[in-house]
Amino acid sequence: MSKDKTETGDKPAKGKSPILLIAITAVLMLAVGGGGAFAMVKMGIIGGGKSEHVKEDNSPKLIRKGQEDPYAPKPAEGGKEGEGAVKEVEGEGGSPYKTSYYTFSEDFTSNLKNSSALVQISIACSTHRDGRVLMWLKKHELAIRSEMLKVLADTPEEDVSTMEGKEKLQKRLTASINHVLTEEEGFGGIDAVYFKSFLVQ
Repeated sequence: MSKDKTETGDKPAKGKSPILLIAITAVLMLAVGGGGAFAMVKMGIIGGGKSEHVKEDNSPKLIRKGQEDPYAPKPAEGGKEGEGAVKEVEGEGGSPYKTSYYTFSEDFTSNLKNSSALVQISIACSTHRDGRVLMWLKKHELAIRSEMLKVLADTPEEDVSTMEGKEKLQKRLTASINHVLTEEEGFGGIDAVYFKSFLVQ
């Protein structure tokens, strides 16, 4: 029996070993788990980690007064007398952004909704964004004209006879231009539409 006591007496001395083993295992598991979580965050699998391929915002930018527009159209050589001779000067008040205008090359003529009346208008529009918007207007003028003619054909005669109706028409025409530009280029950018002439007959 004394032999049994000695054998069992040695065992309690080894009792600290399993606690140490459990502690080391727990620390290792935390390290592996933390490292795995860190890797998943970096890869963008969890936590919205930064991806290596962040898409750059390439949309037309607002141009402040006095700021250089890298996409500004160059003045045509042999243009009208006086063009390009004087540098453009902008006022200090009003909008902080530069305004660029685009005039559609031809008038718009359309019938009006549920009416025998015709409307003939000359239209221009404006943007505070860089010259890409003007390039896109020119590039997609045919599609834009088609969309604007749909808007005009869907306009009742009573809407073109009041100021309120004309203002609503301007907003609808602005939205139609931005719709086409967004469909074609991914970005609108037109701030307002203006009537240069407006004739209902």
